[in-house]
Amino acid sequence: MSESRDVVERTDVVDTVVQTDTPEPAEQTDTPDTPDATEQTDARRPVLPRLLVLLRPERARLIAVGALTVFSVGLLVVGPWLLGQATDVVFNGVIGKQLPAGQSKAEAVAALRAAGHGHLADMLAGMAVRPGVGVDTGRLGRLLLLAIGAYLLSAAFGWAQGRILTGVAQRTMFRLRAQTEEKLTRLPLRHFDTHPHGDILSRVVNDVDNVDTTLQETLNQLPSSVLTVLTTLGIMFWISPILATASLVTIPVVMAVASVLAGKSKARFEAQWEQTGRLTSMVEESYTGQALILAYGRGEQVAEEFGQENRKLRRAGYSAQLLSGAIFPAVVLVGNLNSVVVAALGGYQVATGAISLGAVQAFIQYSQRFTSPVIQSAGQMNVLQSGIVSAGRIFEFLDAQEEPVLPAGGVAQGLDERRDEHQDDRGGGHRVRLENVRFRYEPDTPLIEDFTLEAAPGRTVAIVGPTGAGKTTLVNLLVRFYEIDSGRILLDGVDYRELSRDQVRRCFGMVLQDTWLFHGSIRDNIGYGREGAGDDEILAAARAAHVDDFVRTLPEGYDTILEGDASNVSSGQKQLLTIARAFLADPGILILDEATSNVDTRTEAMIQEAMTRLRSGRTSFVIAHRLSTIHTADTIVVMDAGRVVEQGSHDELLEREGFYHELYHSQFAETLVS
Repeated sequence: MSESRDVVERTDVVDTVVQTDTPEPAEQTDTPDTPDATEQTDARRPVLPRLLVLLRPERARLIAVGALTVFSVGLLVVGPWLLGQATDVVFNGVIGKQLPAGQSKAEAVAALRAAGHGHLADMLAGMAVRPGVGVDTGRLGRLLLLAIGAYLLSAAFGWAQGRILTGVAQRTMFRLRAQTEEKLTRLPLRHFDTHPHGDILSRVVNDVDNVDTTLQETLNQLPSSVLTVLTTLGIMFWISPILATASLVTIPVVMAVASVLAGKSKARFEAQWEQTGRLTSMVEESYTGQALILAYGRGEQVAEEFGQENRKLRRAGYSAQLLSGAIFPAVVLVGNLNSVVVAALGGYQVATGAISLGAVQAFIQYSQRFTSPVIQSAGQMNVLQSGIVSAGRIFEFLDAQEEPVLPAGGVAQGLDERRDEHQDDRGGGHRVRLENVRFRYEPDTPLIEDFTLEAAPGRTVAIVGPTGAGKTTLVNLLVRFYEIDSGRILLDGVDYRELSRDQVRRCFGMVLQDTWLFHGSIRDNIGYGREGAGDDEILAAARAAHVDDFVRTLPEGYDTILEGDASNVSSGQKQLLTIARAFLADPGILILDEATSNVDTRTEAMIQEAMTRLRSGRTSFVIAHRLSTIHTADTIVVMDAGRVVEQGSHDELLEREGFYHELYHSQFAETLVS
């Protein structure tokens, strides 16, 4: 196994494990049993029911939304009926004014039949007309005012509904984002080994945003659309069963078209979001490796590779949007054909006196209101399909196997007390013992076999060996980034299995070769070492790590903001900041992984002196590539192929003239040649 299994490469989120008061996230007891639970969440647990589960905390507000929707839709449905009544008032008045005054309606109908105008007679018979009487302006005004009032109240209820639903959607997505963030802290590092970082970022950022958009639109439309369809359908049958039946004929056609196109577009959206994840991963790699890309002159090659992946995403997105976008015009076409049928049949029924003109006008409006939600849903089908795919990807991530469940309380007696029981006369560190430890990253690839080591409080253990020997892997096991396959690791005599990971990691502080600094002030980056540290403590740690010297030369001093990758300070200064962070953490166990590799010789000498003070009384593990830096270690462990081949002090190992002797003199020879 290559040394590329470096702690830094799998723990980009932090380069310092420190003593904080943040509790370990609650252990989950329903984690999947499979090695990797990210297997077709759609097939195991449908996406839509899981989205509804997310809305459970909003039940009271959703009930209120339901009530507002009933009022809003009810008033909206009353509007066309009132306008139809107003149309009848106008039409009846116009026709009545043209008939001779003094006649009854029956006499006027009989006169028309006698004159051979049978169709007009039939139409007049179906109208509430009074011969010689014009438009009833009083009733017309009342109907129009009622219609205006109904529409205004409906709009007010609709606005209140939309406001509540916006809050519901935002709070739901807040909880979903919190779940994804918590999931990141519970995933084993093996998950990050086997999944591209860009794909993970795409799921927790792009897919969550996409679900947010989908939820906003569907929550605002779905309740009112369903209620509108049901109420308008009932009124349509009440006005004219024949016209209502004719309108329903088009619904199966609409559903069939939408279903076929939606099914085809779903697969395209899956491909689109998978490709989005790959492209995000490529951008992330290119950004973090920009210096190497420029140094090796590979800018054009990277741009070409990006162009290829971008074109794949364009094709996937084009195909998905084309298919889903075809749903809307297809449904609109069917809806327009339905309007033609309704207008023709309605006109015939008016002519035969079976229905009034106002009723036909109202029916046409109801027909449009009936088909409008269907058309809107079809138009939003691409958003819905895309959102479902994104939700499935998020749930795949949330279902991923977490770290094994551990005892919640650990051991009753605190580690500080146990440290006092096991420490020797040199200080107050922790006693660490590894007994017959075996570990493999891959089942078929042996790495660490039958490893035994003990580190006493106040002692410094240096770990040396060629690349791939297992040095950094040993650190991973100590900090419990990975669980051992067999054997035991004891912390102050307590088996790791009896402790939570948080209890173990509180005891460690780390300074790694590859630094991690976040966007924030220098003060905040150093203060990350211990929660609640005061300015005086931060300043003392900075002075101990020789950070204070260069920080005071900066215009803003400790308030200087470090950019995203801390590009406004040098590599050596970055490393000094992480060392100051470790000073502030004041851990019982210190791990140094080539911690002075990015500083000059003079600064290295000062840091080594400061490290000597920092290691005093603590258990220290030092991973070294330059053997000249660890000759003062109490114990040097020489590893090769996952095994301890030699162990002893610097002088003892040189006297044996074994593997360490060869490593040391080979470096010395290389120094002379250089």
